[in-house]
Amino acid sequence: MGFTDLAAPLLLVALMLGYLLGSIPFGLLLTKAAGLGDIRDIGSGNIGATNALRTGNRWVAIGTLIGDAGKGAVAVLLSGLLAAHTSADQTWMLSLAALGAFLGHLYPVWLGFKGGKGISTLIGILLALYWPVGLLFCATWAIVALVSRYSSLSVAALVYIAHRGNIGRLLSGTEPRIGQKKAEDTAEG
Repeated sequence: MGFTDLAAPLLLVALMLGYLLGSIPFGLLLTKAAGLGDIRDIGSGNIGATNALRTGNRWVAIGTLIGDAGKGAVAVLLSGLLAAHTSADQTWMLSLAALGAFLGHLYPVWLGFKGGKGISTLIGILLALYWPVGLLFCATWAIVALVSRYSSLSVAALVYIAHRGNIGRLLSGTEPRIGQKKAEDTAEG
């Protein structure tokens, strides 16, 4: 089924459902419920699980992690159910729901479009889309976080691993620019 054959309103529903679920600020709600104040006034000021841990309450941090991962997974799973019962293309439905949930966490309308970093929400999305990749992501994050004690470095490590060839070519001056043909293509042409 091509993009032109898709039911556009259902795709919009998937995107908006994902966004609305993604924009639930679990870190803010749980820190306030625990009497710890506004999470945006603590540590880095963002609403995610790593900053929730800076409150000193590990249960609030765990709840934030589960809530943020859960909202990403629920958005994807609900859109999958919707796609299964309609004529909409499942790949597009899942993709738009995932994108909506991620953007909702990063830019929640309820908080003036200032949210978290999105890692926990991404974990939930990955686990719902294809759990082996989600588990691999979690394992890589955990290993780097345990060694470095930096959550953000764990994500940077994943990006580095995925782009190590590009980085090597950048350092050697051989990485082609966007739209530029490879050296051997221009030599033959």
